[in-house]
Amino acid sequence: MTRLVTGEAVALDLRVARLGSRGCALLLDLFLQMMILNLVLYLVAMTTLIADEAWSVGLSILAVAAVLVGYPCAFETLSRGRTLGKLAVGLRVVADDGGPIRFRQALVRGLAGMVEFFMLYGAPALLTSLFNRQGKRLGDVFAGTVVIQERMPHSALHGPVAVMPPQLAGWGRTLEVSMLSDELAMTARQYLSRFWELRPEVRDRLGARIARQVQAVVSPPPPPGVRPEVYISAVLAERRRREEWRLAQRYAARMRRLGRTWPPAAQPLPAMAVAGAPPAPAMAPGPPAPPPFSDPGPGQPRFLPPPDYGAGPYQGVLPPGPWRHGP
Repeated sequence: MTRLVTGEAVALDLRVARLGSRGCALLLDLFLQMMILNLVLYLVAMTTLIADEAWSVGLSILAVAAVLVGYPCAFETLSRGRTLGKLAVGLRVVADDGGPIRFRQALVRGLAGMVEFFMLYGAPALLTSLFNRQGKRLGDVFAGTVVIQERMPHSALHGPVAVMPPQLAGWGRTLEVSMLSDELAMTARQYLSRFWELRPEVRDRLGARIARQVQAVVSPPPPPGVRPEVYISAVLAERRRREEWRLAQRYAARMRRLGRTWPPAAQPLPAMAVAGAPPAPAMAPGPPAPPPFSDPGPGQPRFLPPPDYGAGPYQGVLPPGPWRHGP
């Protein structure tokens, strides 16, 4: 992981591409470039039938430069940092501030790559990547770019971060979450994933601010006394549940069109459900469940012992042991 700082002074945690994945993407791109170059040179050689040798030599030089430099430059500019090889491996080239790559940066990377890979057999790129903290080659250093791992592992993206507390399940089924944008949902999810890394005062202040943003576009408001992180977790869990149901229904419809039987998925009760739907089951009274977050990972700070959690609904409910302060 590396931390990039945007022009708005926002720190972004990005997964830098490893040398092995970059090498695989490079081999795929080189294979495609050689195929395109052979085809173009064959077409150029046909010009000798209607033109003199000087035209053929000039067109050959132009074809080599266009394929070796124009291929990565064009793909990285048009696809926002992805060549065909990087697309297959799941990599992307971004600027040092986390923004999309520009044509000038792609051109610098392409020109430097021609020297690094085709003239010096990749030795400068390999040495620079080994000694650079972000794995940059010379083209990245000159252009101000970095290659990141865009395709994350399943556990990193879809881990059990947001969970619906049982006491909020009935309220969650009445939520209207259609106005919750993907950007705000990702911000809320990142807050939950880093919940144990934040100090209590920072955690509470940031959670209250994100909860206000979520509450401005999600209705109805949460029950009284629900802490911000619990409210955010419930909203994200309900949003994910409805999206999973829609995907299951779409898959079932596709299976029916193909003549295959598919067991119907359990249908949720969204806020805009038709009249006559069965009501949500009543929850048993009692204290709310502990916060739906995983235990801190190894080496992470351990905050939130029961006496210090605050005056929220979970005071005195958290179990001892792993919730205690670390050494």
